[in-house]
Amino acid sequence: MWRVKEFYEPEDFPKEEKKAENTNSSEQNEAHDTECPSRSGSLPTGEGGGRGQKGSSPASSFPITSWSEDDRPREKLSRIGAENLSNAELLAILIGSGNTKESAVDLMKRILKDCDNNLGILGRKSIAELTEYNGIGEAKAISILAACELGKRREHEETRQRIDLGSPDGIYKHLLPKIRDLDVEEAYIVLMNNNFKHIKTVRLSHGGITETAVDVRLIIKEAVLCNATVVALAHNHPSGNIQPSGNDDQITRQVQRACDAMRLHFLDHVIVTDGAYFSYHESGKL
Repeated sequence: MWRVKEFYEPEDFPKEEKKAENTNSSEQNEAHDTECPSRSGSLPTGEGGGRGQKGSSPASSFPITSWSEDDRPREKLSRIGAENLSNAELLAILIGSGNTKESAVDLMKRILKDCDNNLGILGRKSIAELTEYNGIGEAKAISILAACELGKRREHEETRQRIDLGSPDGIYKHLLPKIRDLDVEEAYIVLMNNNFKHIKTVRLSHGGITETAVDVRLIIKEAVLCNATVVALAHNHPSGNIQPSGNDDQITRQVQRACDAMRLHFLDHVIVTDGAYFSYHESGKL
C-alpha cells in the first residue's frame, strides 16, 4: 500500500512551534539513549559475533582475512592438508571472496546446499546459473566449473588405469565420467586386445533425448584400424531408465552379426545411467 507524503512550506509552521518541537525531540532522544545504550554505542552482536544478526556465524559478518589463521581455508590446507577441508572451504579458496553479506565459505555452502551438497550437480550448472548468486561473477563461475571438470577427468584417468575392461562393471566405470552428465544419448565403442586391455574408446554418435544412431560399419572400421580383437558397445539413457528398448535389442544383434563375420569378439552392450547399468552379457541376452 502506497502512502502519500505531504509537504508543507516552512511558513506553514510558526517558528516558536518548530523550536518547541526540536526541543521535545532532543529530550526524547536523550531519554531513549539512556534506556537503550546500543543506540549511541555499538550494535548488539549475535551468538556468533555477527553484527546485529542473531545466531549468525563470524563468517557471515567478517571477511576471511579477519578470521583466526586456524580457520582460514588456505592456511588450513597448508597446515592439515586438502583432504581435511570441506567442499565449501576448497571451493572458497578458488573463488577467493564472497559478497557484502557472506564470506566465500558461506557463499559456497549456500550454493552447495542448493545442489543437495552434490558436486556432480554443481558441475552440471551453467555459467548463467552460477552468476545468479550475488558474489559470483563470470570468472568465479568459470573457476568452479573448471575445477569440477578437472575432478571428473582425474576420476576418469584413475579409473581407466585400475579397472578391468573385461567386465560390464569395468566398462561402466570407464565410460561413466564421460556420459553421466549428458542430457542426450551418445553411443561409444570400447576397443580392447585379447587380454581386455584398453586400446581406444570412440564416440559413435551424439543423438537425441531418447535415441541415437549407430553405424555398424564404423564400429568394424575402427576395430580393424587399431588391431582390436574385442569390442564392447555402450550408450547412455539420460532418463535414468536402464531397461533396453526394442531399438537397443536390434542394434545389439546387428553388431553381433558384424563382429562374427569379421572374427571379432563382441564382449557386451552396456546401457549406462548415473548410478546403475544394464549389461546384455550379464542378462543372458548376448
